[in-house]
Amino acid sequence: MSAPLLTSDNVTLRPHRQSDFDAYWTFFRSPRAQYMDLPADASSAWYGFASEVGSWDLVGQGGWAIETPDGVLAGQIAVTQPPHFPERELGWFLLDGFEGRGLAYAAGVLARDWALAQPNAATLVSYIHRDNTRSIRLAERLGATLDPAAVIFDVGDVVYRYHEEAAA
Repeated sequence: MSAPLLTSDNVTLRPHRQSDFDAYWTFFRSPRAQYMDLPADASSAWYGFASEVGSWDLVGQGGWAIETPDGVLAGQIAVTQPPHFPERELGWFLLDGFEGRGLAYAAGVLARDWALAQPNAATLVSYIHRDNTRSIRLAERLGATLDPAAVIFDVGDVVYRYHEEAAA
């Protein structure tokens, strides 16, 4: 299975293309990635990028490219649960210059609703660094609530939990 194409008036979530990698790697070398686990080098970034693409075939979920209505790559959103994640996660980032346009929210609604509609979709969370106030606000706008009892894998993170009624 490859990533399904999801669209709204504001964004398209599409499968990644190899040409997206340069923007992906540029993001991880920028201050915008300060709250994320950073790849050590371009090879490590490539493995991370390829896992976002390949996990669709392996487990039926992974990363999407966020594209603007005029076809410009704006970031990534993903529904993933690699082995070190206690639960399935909704995670995102926007490239420089794309904040403040509602793109992350529109992408979040599409990905959240897709994830919660999947069979056996018992859980969906966002692991967010406790100092990343913009991502915390976005998770809250998407209907997630802080879950202080949730298991974390990174001591700097808080967990925001999505509920099926958020997608209604």
